[in-house]
Amino acid sequence: MRRWTATDAAGSLRAPSSHDDKYTRGVLGVRTGSVAFKGAAVLGVEAAWRTGVGMVRYVGPAGAEVLARRPETVLTEGRVGAWVIGSGTSPVERDDAETAALRDLLEGEVPVVVDAGALDLVDHPSAPVVVTPHAGEFARLRERLDMAPVPVDADHAERDDAALETAERLGAAVLLKGARSVAAAPGGFIAVIADATPWLATAGTGDVLAGAIGAVAAGAETLSSAGAWGPVAATGAWLHGHAANIAVRRFGPAGGPVTALDVAEALPFAVGEVIAAAPI
Repeated sequence: MRRWTATDAAGSLRAPSSHDDKYTRGVLGVRTGSVAFKGAAVLGVEAAWRTGVGMVRYVGPAGAEVLARRPETVLTEGRVGAWVIGSGTSPVERDDAETAALRDLLEGEVPVVVDAGALDLVDHPSAPVVVTPHAGEFARLRERLDMAPVPVDADHAERDDAALETAERLGAAVLLKGARSVAAAPGGFIAVIADATPWLATAGTGDVLAGAIGAVAAGAETLSSAGAWGPVAATGAWLHGHAANIAVRRFGPAGGPVTALDVAEALPFAVGEVIAAAPI
């Protein structure tokens, strides 16, 4: 077991050089949001841009809202280095065409961050995948996999073991979200991210997290297997938590309440701190 730190996160990030363009910095596809939850798409796209991706392609029902906030976003489909799917969606509301499109992504070769309303579709995917469930979603995921439930009063060790066990069974990385998040990947990778402010427990921050992880994934040199997801998922979660800490400190030494958008807007500071402190 290791506690993920800024030094660890530096291994999954790099500053752009004079040789880079928007494509070499990474292109992220975002297929999120719904008529009822268009804000989830806006937050995920905002987080992806703020984490340092070179381009974001958005596919979904919130195109007008996304462009109003981030006019840099591209609304046409094309080649991407990673996908984020599911944030702000519900399997109950999803139609057959959307289900087929999401399944195609999961059976492809491009890495996929699977959040919220797309978690029900993950079953030994062909694509390199990380799932990002909170405790309730994690329980439903294990039930679907015919795995024993995790007790409500489970200690850290039990929760950690369950995350790794689920990753191995699913053939996909798992980021089990919470005040103490756990990143686990097939092959034995497991890391804890536990330094974020409790003010982070507010609506929309999970959408920001998915966008941040997607941006790190899109910029990764290689992410050809689910096992390689571990450091990327842990780094996205660490940046998310550190950005929340930065956002809270804007309100003085004692901190204060923040919103999901505040966290997204603080991501460049978190990324910049990590890159500046990384050994040359």
